[in-house]
Amino acid sequence: MHEAPSVPNEGRPGRGLVLRPGLVIALEPMLVASGRDRYVHDRDGWTVRTADGSRAAHTEHTVTIGEEGTRVATEGRPTS
Repeated sequence: MHEAPSVPNEGRPGRGLVLRPGLVIALEPMLVASGRDRYVHDRDGWTVRTADGSRAAHTEHTVTIGEEGTRVATEGRPTS
């Protein structure tokens, strides 16, 4: 399901992958109640759990990088 490149949710400014037009990335932060950034994968290779068993919330947005800027592809819009 996930493909390269992997873009971490954290880092130092000016380091890491340069976002160029044509790139599509998924922003997938996980907010963990304990504040600890440790998680484990279940044997199925898909399920993610916090290492300390604390509650967490996970969300995702797909972002496209274009010549004229970025667009949140998963942004909800009214359908009326």
